[in-house]
Amino acid sequence: MSDWLGDDVLEYGPVSLRLLSSDDAEALSGLVGDPEVFRWSPGVPTNVVEARDFVDAALRARAAGTRQAYAVLRDGLVVGSTSYYEIDPESLSVSVGYTFYTESAQGTVVNPISKFLLLRNAFDDHGAVRVVWHTHENNARSRAAIAKLGARFEGLLRKHRRFGDGWRTTAQYAMTDEDWPDAKARLLERIG
Repeated sequence: MSDWLGDDVLEYGPVSLRLLSSDDAEALSGLVGDPEVFRWSPGVPTNVVEARDFVDAALRARAAGTRQAYAVLRDGLVVGSTSYYEIDPESLSVSVGYTFYTESAQGTVVNPISKFLLLRNAFDDHGAVRVVWHTHENNARSRAAIAKLGARFEGLLRKHRRFGDGWRTTAQYAMTDEDWPDAKARLLERIG
């Protein structure tokens, strides 16, 4: 297991991120009202069985050192999940994703604060030089949210991931340690 990114609870204002545990499955199972909202994001749990599978997969990946999943809390209540994945301590690089929120948290400060916490932890606390995001090329909402964080579009990765019965073309975005100070200032202004 990689401990490069630490395992602390990350907090700012009303939002906190704590490592996902098997106890979170029930809370996660009731978050998604309309699964169509997440049509471009396979694996988002819509019932308790899927939530248990989601948490189990995240915990196995954590044990393997490839993913670090968090429960996202607003005012102490679980409102979603987000993760580091493709953790590469040798290259000081990590990806951020597996993110979903309940409808009442979407469009609020929850996502910008969550990403601020992950980015601050990666860049400021653990010396990352690169953070990457992947999303379906047709996921306009996700792409806009990623760009708004200050990440730069790097291109399309054709047939990058399995998607349903076919393949997904992935839009890739990244932020480097040189980009982070300006992005951090904009995020703090946005969430302040």
